[in-house]
Amino acid sequence: MKFNVSSLSLLNTLHSISKVISSKSTLPILDSFLFNLEGEKLIITASDLEIRLVSSVHVINAAGNGLIAIEAKRLLEPLKELPDQPLNFEINDDNLAITVKYANGKFNIPGQSGDTYPQQKPISPDAKKISVESNVLLGGLSRAIFAAAEDEFRPVMAGIYIDVQPENLTFVASDGHKLVRLRNKSIVSGITASLILPKKPINLLKSLLLKNNDIVAIEFDANNVYFKTATFEMICRLIEGVYPNYEAVIPTDNPNIVTIDRLAFLTALKRVSIFTSESSGLIKIEVADNALIISAQDLDFSTSADETINCQYTSTPLSIGFKSSFLIDILSNMTTGSVDFQIADSSRAGVIVPAVNEENEDDLMLLMPMMLND
Repeated sequence: MKFNVSSLSLLNTLHSISKVISSKSTLPILDSFLFNLEGEKLIITASDLEIRLVSSVHVINAAGNGLIAIEAKRLLEPLKELPDQPLNFEINDDNLAITVKYANGKFNIPGQSGDTYPQQKPISPDAKKISVESNVLLGGLSRAIFAAAEDEFRPVMAGIYIDVQPENLTFVASDGHKLVRLRNKSIVSGITASLILPKKPINLLKSLLLKNNDIVAIEFDANNVYFKTATFEMICRLIEGVYPNYEAVIPTDNPNIVTIDRLAFLTALKRVSIFTSESSGLIKIEVADNALIISAQDLDFSTSADETINCQYTSTPLSIGFKSSFLIDILSNMTTGSVDFQIADSSRAGVIVPAVNEENEDDLMLLMPMMLND
């Protein structure tokens, strides 16, 4: 078996899927890429048993077909040091020895039989199918993942819940303190279904979708989800379990609404949060007469700070406390110019929504309050 391929094209393809390979794999062959030569198409697979990533690269002067596994590190390291140029791969079908020739040299590495590489179980014939624009999927995953839980005792909360409704698609993440609900009304699937996507495949998807403008075909059953574009395919295991009713925790009656510039609010929070107590991170927010005051203090070090920002608010004066880092995360993961900060009282969750939603979007962020000392 042999073929010629661009070193840069091969390196980019290998690099895009190599992050799935685990350094703690229990199967030695999973330290390798699986090469499958089919005519002038080289299909390359990487897997850690939970996630399987597949991409391909165009080759020329191909002869023979077949499977071979090549240790990822042994192949990636020399490719990183080569300038872009044609590579000639020659694989001995008898002993699986691999010779890679380039302009002024060559290197030899061993291969393994591709027949021993774990195969992916087929997805259920009853799997649900939807199509999502890559920028919609990337935006939902990127802006929701920060709110997912780290608690291993609540695995269903340790990922993003994707709620598929006939006329919209919603991304939800929560750790019990904060909640993100990003709803997109441009996705009209005509079905009702849901899935919980773990963090590792989310991070892999994010890096792949950054370079992708394709429509993403998504197919999923109770155990696995399959993402497919023109440039890659990914199959991963889903988190099994029932996600909590996220709509039930969102307050519907928040009479006090503060409209404020998001960036002004965010930058002031970052400055004042420097002076919060390391143990609590508590920040106090007071609103009255079109002014919002952010204050913090650390009694242990006798430091404090406060800032006043203009806002739109004419209701009853009120005070509420939040963990500063959580509020900063929420505002950092919004894209709108101004936000509406909806507050009922100091003991109920604060809701933050865009003052004006983007077309086909309905975004909401929720944060539980902290008890104030005064």
